[in-house]
Amino acid sequence: MSVITISRQFGAEGKTLGRRLADTLGYYYADEDIIERAVVEIYVSPDGRKIFEAEPGDKLKRFISMLNPFGTSLMELPLSDKERYIEGYKYVELLNLIIPKIAKEGNAVIVGRGGQYVLHDFEDTYHILFVAKEEDRIKFIENDYRVSRERTIQILKRMAKRRANLYSYFGKKDYDDPKLYDLVLNMSLLSIDKAEELICKLING
Repeated sequence: MSVITISRQFGAEGKTLGRRLADTLGYYYADEDIIERAVVEIYVSPDGRKIFEAEPGDKLKRFISMLNPFGTSLMELPLSDKERYIEGYKYVELLNLIIPKIAKEGNAVIVGRGGQYVLHDFEDTYHILFVAKEEDRIKFIENDYRVSRERTIQILKRMAKRRANLYSYFGKKDYDDPKLYDLVLNMSLLSIDKAEELICKLING
């Protein structure tokens, strides 16, 4: 009944490995896109709030997974989008409600959205940080997203700014501090297979 939270520098393969871990372990997978859809639904929809408040964990997970994705990240929506815009501190407040509810059922991989802070005192929870050299992250994004080097560098800068912006609403600046994590993996030095093996060894004792 373990929970794994994954924090990562963009392009360090944390999301890719999160999916693999969920498949290998048979865990529920929730990344930042899935969680953001849940935040929107619960915030703007009476039905979403009703389901969140009433349904036990497994049904809530199924509900979250079935939500249709929005094209734009919540943290980047314009202020003029009144229906879906959520002020940053309210957004974090909702994360502090949603993420623990997912985690309470156990057997979950949660990627991003401050899971290392929200679940810092949860039992049987393992916090993993993925880092990599910038050049290796550039190569990964170029290959994975099939974009130019120039575009890749723009993406890296935007995502780093977005990550810092989210954590500013948590009142945190130490999100890459290794002391926050049970395991820090430098993906410039590890294959994805080896990284998965190390995490599974940690989880299984």
